[in-house]
Amino acid sequence: MQAPDILLLRPMQPSVMEALASAFTLHRLDTAPDPDAVLTEIGGRIRGVAVNAHAPVDRALLARLPNLEIVSSFGVGYDTVDAVAAGERGIVVTNTPDVLSDEVADLALGLLLATIRQIPQADRHLRAGRWPGGSFPLTTSLRGRTVGILGLGRIGRAIARRLEGFGVALAYHGRRRQEDVAYTYHPTLLAMAHAVHVLMIVAPGGPETRGLVDAEVLAALGPEGILINVARGSLVDEAALVAALEAGTIHSAGLDVFAREPHVPEALAALDHTVLLPHVGSGTVQTRAAMGKLVVDNLVSWFAGKGPVTPVPETPWSAHP
Repeated sequence: MQAPDILLLRPMQPSVMEALASAFTLHRLDTAPDPDAVLTEIGGRIRGVAVNAHAPVDRALLARLPNLEIVSSFGVGYDTVDAVAAGERGIVVTNTPDVLSDEVADLALGLLLATIRQIPQADRHLRAGRWPGGSFPLTTSLRGRTVGILGLGRIGRAIARRLEGFGVALAYHGRRRQEDVAYTYHPTLLAMAHAVHVLMIVAPGGPETRGLVDAEVLAALGPEGILINVARGSLVDEAALVAALEAGTIHSAGLDVFAREPHVPEALAALDHTVLLPHVGSGTVQTRAAMGKLVVDNLVSWFAGKGPVTPVPETPWSAHP
């Protein structure tokens, strides 16, 4: 019996592609001279898709894969996959939660400290030979600040646990109050922005959260406010953020994600009171290996008749439908 046909939209780690090729009949759209012709030829045979955050799985693509059963997505965020459209067709969508929570939380804390203490700027000051001519300017402190977390999910909680050790006050905003935490809950993002000094973004991307952090929220954060984003660039109105940073409406920003990755607005890069990273939140060898394995495990489990390992909420799975 021929192994199930799997479509790979963009290249992944070599170990992932090798595991997929070993377990399935793998078709790589990224190396096809004419992807459209390939989809026309084999679209009806494809039963699974492996995808990362840089390749959209929209209604148009789903329509060309009439026998698709599962989309296995690399990463916690899956806003490039139309999970609602997939659910309407009974297609399961999976992601890779948990295995990267600690790494992203660690990076978020590092980014916060780098931004508030201007660590990259101090490094540049030294490397440019400016120290003999004068000490690096004093920075602001994390002491006495309140950190507001937008999105208290797995990663948000991991960040909060780490911040507890810094002795800062914690608050959060999400769709609902979580009764098992003692942090201050704000029913609206705007109310939280007024109440905190640091806004840490860890919420999912997608149409519902696009542009959620806008000019009004930034103004509420205020001139001592610091914005940290390790979630998705789409949550922030980048033009409003640039304007707020240039005008001193907020103090500074630390960003690991951007609206049009890998393209970063020149206006952001030109500002010295920003710390900008190339989406490396989960970027360790160990974590990326675990994420890749989970992509493969979801497909293997599905086609073995055991169901998906980590289905997303829009496509809930029951072993006994």
